[in-house]
Amino acid sequence: MYNRQNIPEEVIGDIFGVSQSVVSNVITTLTPLIADATEEFRPDTDEAKQATKGRLALVDGTLWPCWSWEIARELWAGKYGTTGHGGLVISDEYGNIIFVTEPVPGCDHDMTKLEGDAKEILDTAGAVVADKGFQGSGYVTPVKKPTDRELYVREHEYNAQVSSIRAPIERAVAHLKTWKVLFTDYRRPLRTFSDSFRAVISLYFFELSFR
Repeated sequence: MYNRQNIPEEVIGDIFGVSQSVVSNVITTLTPLIADATEEFRPDTDEAKQATKGRLALVDGTLWPCWSWEIARELWAGKYGTTGHGGLVISDEYGNIIFVTEPVPGCDHDMTKLEGDAKEILDTAGAVVADKGFQGSGYVTPVKKPTDRELYVREHEYNAQVSSIRAPIERAVAHLKTWKVLFTDYRRPLRTFSDSFRAVISLYFFELSFR
């Protein structure tokens, strides 16, 4: 209930007839255990590299929103106009998610998020299609509108083609965020986000293993 719907702890307590503190303790205790128990279903870097090798890969930056914290101003993401942790999602051309990066401060640009595992994985792909946030990466990206003119018709058409190719990963990210703890503001203490994130991503891939 908590991870899937991000229901306030007080509401969960009312449903089960217990206090908010009991619910909080249960979530705090079980979340890392769930993450550990399902981690084997979450693809690691080597598995993701094998899955993307020589293929068309799609990459999209996203934000896992949370409350504003005075002690963590780096979570402010100007691109999204809110606070949260940033991350990258990599999929194949059909929108099957191959890899989800670890969360980073929301202020990080998409190109910064590429450093590390994501770039290593995408370097094995035959081609990579991304949005405007990845311009300069060498990937296929839309054409930005110049400051001194409108886009040419051929540029509009090109951008439409890129958007069409990218559509599957946008749907995939939206599906991933049906786990509402990744879609609505994370309300629990900031230090607990890592465990909740690991649990949800691993549960997502665990669920896929039954299809």
